[in-house]
Amino acid sequence: MRRHGGRLGGLLLAAVLAGCLQAPPRLPPAPVPHGAAVTIDAEPVPMDPRDPARERIGNFAYAGGVVITSAQTARLHGLSDLKVTADGRLLAASDQSDLLEARIVLDAAGRLAGLADARLSALKDEAGADLYAGGQEEYDSEGVVRLADGTLVVSFEQHDRVLAYPAGGGPPRRAPLPQTAFTHNKGMEALAAAPDVAPDAYRVGLEDSGLIFVCRLSARCAPDGRVDLEGSELVAMDNLSDGGRAYLFRSFSPLRGNVIRLRVVDRAGRTLDSLQIERPLTVDNLEGLAAVPRAGGGVRFYLIADDNFGFYEGKPTGQRTLLLAFDWQAPK
Repeated sequence: MRRHGGRLGGLLLAAVLAGCLQAPPRLPPAPVPHGAAVTIDAEPVPMDPRDPARERIGNFAYAGGVVITSAQTARLHGLSDLKVTADGRLLAASDQSDLLEARIVLDAAGRLAGLADARLSALKDEAGADLYAGGQEEYDSEGVVRLADGTLVVSFEQHDRVLAYPAGGGPPRRAPLPQTAFTHNKGMEALAAAPDVAPDAYRVGLEDSGLIFVCRLSARCAPDGRVDLEGSELVAMDNLSDGGRAYLFRSFSPLRGNVIRLRVVDRAGRTLDSLQIERPLTVDNLEGLAAVPRAGGGVRFYLIADDNFGFYEGKPTGQRTLLLAFDWQAPK
């Protein structure tokens, strides 16, 4: 749960930098009946508001972007991570332990146009109660991934832990987590499956150190290297089909606002390419990443923004839930 916004001012900026923002008060304890359908509205956004025709940054081609909202629930916010399957099924987790499942809608040109067939569910604790009811320390879910057998794995900050939800439903169980000291609210932000290790394996990335650990549901975690943060924070990662990996980094300052960096590496960890998004481009607190192989070659990257529910001490911040898409081809 990070509290960085692109249009905050004055005292709010100072509070953001201090990490003092809190969850908005008096939210309903459940968004909709568990697993019920919600309609998601999508407003298109250009990559560059100054030049809407601009659609390329180096080897990355803008493939559409939208601001997503819903009039049915106050809980379609705070989306901290996402994964997308090859057939366009989206899975995202929010800062308040809500799980969003939806289908990505493309236009006739294959560009991102919106979401359909969406369902929003409240994640449970080991006793079967809504995690939201336990308060901010308990519900701060940050990373999400579904393993090959359907097990849903979710990482949490503040009360640092990993929960594994069985594919057939029911309460979760505690899953292995790195045996290391976590910085409060800057822990297991990045999460990805690790099929190269085992079907039940997953990798965890620590936000403030870049340390990577590989874990299994059936075994303890082990160190798996470190990524160079280059002055940023690691907020998400996903796998590439050729064995490489993609990392998403975020930094914030009052002068520059949010600066988002996407780094693509090969299976040996060597950097192949990178993308930087900052003002005046369309940007917000982007901290979720999904990498989807394209039928004709290359990768489509989806990035989602955690809008922190758009409030600070009951006042609106102007943050938005952006969902952006970029197509990438390896440089020759």
